[in-house]
Amino acid sequence: MRKLIAGNWKMNGLKRDLEEIAQLAESNVQNCDVLICPPFTLLPLCIEGFATSGIKFGGQDCHAQASGAFTGEISAQMLKDIGAGYVINGHSERRHYHQETNGQVRAKAEAAISAGLIPIVCVGEVLAEREAGQAQDIVEQQVRGSVPQAGEVVVAYEPVWAIGTGLTASSDDIAAMHTHIRKILKSMRPDASAIRLLYGGSVKGTNAPEILSCENVNGALVGGASLKAKDFLEIIGAA
Repeated sequence: MRKLIAGNWKMNGLKRDLEEIAQLAESNVQNCDVLICPPFTLLPLCIEGFATSGIKFGGQDCHAQASGAFTGEISAQMLKDIGAGYVINGHSERRHYHQETNGQVRAKAEAAISAGLIPIVCVGEVLAEREAGQAQDIVEQQVRGSVPQAGEVVVAYEPVWAIGTGLTASSDDIAAMHTHIRKILKSMRPDASAIRLLYGGSVKGTNAPEILSCENVNGALVGGASLKAKDFLEIIGAA
């Protein structure tokens, strides 16, 4: 399965930072799919400026409705209209800071699929849940509640306690959880074997080779290390 290395810029990036994407484009990556999800302000510039680069671009979130009186929101159709191909749904920061539920995440992912986008549905446990031995149960609830039952989708496992902390799950833990997610998806969808599973949680050049070699890990969802082309290319190289 061809790996997907996705960069989530979060609330970072000004026009001058497009130089980092220019450096990525110059590297002419062939061995995997590369996706950047910049802030909405940069998304049209990325799509128009790097249309022939082979780099894919997506949004960091979308609303479940196609249009309406939702000030400050962006619909999946709007993302598709400017040329985006992907959108992140249910990132742990959205679940935590905006109290997004599994049902809301699923509605957004279904809206994305309807608009012709590929949603990256994020799932993952917090530290207290892992320490209580509940990690697999929590992730199963999120997968069953958040992942649509039809349409192309990517699932990203991001242990919340490993995001931006410098901590990463062990290779055994990553492989075990990704195998668990694959098993859940097989009970939900006939195409489960073809769904790419990404790991997200302080992925960087030094740990990417080990992470990407784990069973059922088909790529990575990268935060801070995706902001600089040099750092991101090290992860891409590991794919």
